[in-house]
Amino acid sequence: MTEQDFILKDYKTNVESGKVKWESPSNIALVKYWGKKEHQIPENPSISFTLSNCKTITELSYQKKEDNDFSFDVIFEGKNNEAFKPKIQTFFERIEAYVPFLRDYHFIIETSNTFPHSSGIASSASGMSALALCCMSIERSLSGVEVSESYFNQKASFLARLGSGSACRSIEGELVVWGNNKSTESSDLFGVKFTEAIHPNFQNYQDAILLVDKGEKQVSSTVGHKLMFGHPFAQKRFEQAHENLAELKDVLISGNQKRFIEIVESEALTLHAMMMTSMPYFILMKPNTLEIINKIWQFRVETGSNICFTLDAGANVHVLFPKVEADKVYEFIKTELVAYCQNGHYICDTVGKGAKKLV
Repeated sequence: MTEQDFILKDYKTNVESGKVKWESPSNIALVKYWGKKEHQIPENPSISFTLSNCKTITELSYQKKEDNDFSFDVIFEGKNNEAFKPKIQTFFERIEAYVPFLRDYHFIIETSNTFPHSSGIASSASGMSALALCCMSIERSLSGVEVSESYFNQKASFLARLGSGSACRSIEGELVVWGNNKSTESSDLFGVKFTEAIHPNFQNYQDAILLVDKGEKQVSSTVGHKLMFGHPFAQKRFEQAHENLAELKDVLISGNQKRFIEIVESEALTLHAMMMTSMPYFILMKPNTLEIINKIWQFRVETGSNICFTLDAGANVHVLFPKVEADKVYEFIKTELVAYCQNGHYICDTVGKGAKKLV
C-alpha cells in the first residue's frame, strides 16, 4: 500500500448530516518508538500491547455547511475545550487530501477518556485513533463503496498516524507492529496486526497502570521525539530496536517469559536513558517510579513471579504479568505499591482486541 491508495476520489455530496461513535483503546509499547522523520514516519519499529479498559470514546456529529473552511467544536468530558482545537486543526489539515469531505461539514466532536488525560497513558493514541475511525465511518457512508475490513483498518491506522504516531497501533489488537523491519509483516504508514500464534504464556496478559503522577507530562511526545535529532546515541538505539523486535517476536511465539521480561524492561529504561542523555535533558521518572521498580525487582526474586514493568514517556508504571498470577500480583500492588501512587490510584487493565464502533 502507498499513500495514493488511501485518497478518496469520489463521494456523495447530498448527505446533509449524520453521527458516528467509536471507542478506541490506548496501547503500551513493548519495543519503543522514539524519534520520527517527516510525516510521522518512525525512525525505528515498535510493537505494542493494545489495552482494553483505557480508552477514548468519541462521537462525531456532522452537518452540511456552505463555506469551505474547517469548522468544528470540541467538547471534552462535557465541556467546551478550546485547548484541543489547534491539534485537531493540524490533524484535519494533514488528512484532508485523503478525506476531502472534511471541509463540507461542521463537526461537533464529543470525546471523553476512561483514564487521566496527558499523564503518560497515551491519550493522544486513543483519542486520535477514535477520531480517525469516526472519519472512516463517515467516508464509508459518503462513498457508497463497500471496502474490506482490512482496508478500513489500514486507512484508519494511516489517518491516526498523522495525528499521533502511536495512534496507528490502537486500531486492532492484541499486538500491533508499526515501522518497516525485516522480522515481521510491517509498514511505516500504518500499524500491522501481529498474526503469529502467540504462546499461551502471553495470552490475556494483564497491565496494572500505577498512577505515580496524574498531572500533565513534563515533556510532550512531540518535543521528546525531536530530541533524537543529533542525539549521540540515536543510531545505535534505532539498531537496538530492530534487534529487540526480532528477538521479541521469537519470544512471543516460544513463550520465553524470562527473556520477555529482560527485553521489555530494558526497552523502558532505554527510552528514559535517551531522554536523560539528550540536549536539553530531562528526567521523566519520579522518586516513586524508582521505588516501584525496585519493589517489583525484589518481589520477582522472592516469589519467582513473571511480573515486569514498562514505562511510557512519563512517571507512571505499567505492571505487566500473566493472568494466572493476577491474584497474587494485585495483592502485592495493594500491600506494597499503592503507597507510591498519587492518591493511591491505579488502573486494572488487560490486553484487548482493538477499537469498537458504537454508533
